[in-house]
Amino acid sequence: MNGPVDDIGYGKQFATWYDRLFPKDANALTTAETLAGLHPDPGQGTLEFGVGTGRIAIPLSQKVGRVVGLDSSPEMLALLADDPGSMDVTGVHADIRTYHDDRGYALVYAVCGILSMLLTPEDQQETVRQAAELLVPDGRLVIETGNRPAVEAMHEGLARTTLFTPYPEPGTGLQTHSTLPPGSDLWQCSHVWYEADGTTRVGSELARLTTPDEVDAYAVAAGLTPEAHYADWQLSPYTSQYPMFLATYRKDA
Repeated sequence: MNGPVDDIGYGKQFATWYDRLFPKDANALTTAETLAGLHPDPGQGTLEFGVGTGRIAIPLSQKVGRVVGLDSSPEMLALLADDPGSMDVTGVHADIRTYHDDRGYALVYAVCGILSMLLTPEDQQETVRQAAELLVPDGRLVIETGNRPAVEAMHEGLARTTLFTPYPEPGTGLQTHSTLPPGSDLWQCSHVWYEADGTTRVGSELARLTTPDEVDAYAVAAGLTPEAHYADWQLSPYTSQYPMFLATYRKDA
């Protein structure tokens, strides 16, 4: 029996424009294709921590079959359910730190910085432990999260910096006001999204940044074996200069 769900309110801020920030585009398809290639056995199940609106789970389900997706946000899960492509995705309102199931999964994955939304080492460790418990023998855990060395380099020793990311659609873009006090592992970002018609959306998020070594330690403590670190979903070699990193782990048979 799963207990109450602690919702940090991410969906209340971002649900209605999440798909503008993270569109269901070719990049999402690449992620799904790579996950399908990393899947040890689609017949033994697939579980996503932080499914959101189904950006990854929907195209992945078209390759490996049904995907179970956990999320703490009712708003995000409602948008997932309304997507006509989500017939093979089962959204579950749950806390990834405490979720239990009566079955195991061959692939558990947490992408797009989901692990960083947990703000203490203890909560991050517990989430990796839960993932390990949900894996079948020889199953794989895949984590994509924020790369602390790259974010620190981006700040160039400053506590605050501002970035602007233009999007492919003319007249759209994301302005991010980023705060990372020296010596802190908590990264606060306030975002302003600009639409081509001049309207804006505003949201803020707080994340706890990690390094590959730290996530590896969580995995080893949970009984998993580290496999590899990558820079992106093309499985390029890890670099400390890339803002995200991808890590894979196996559960011994």
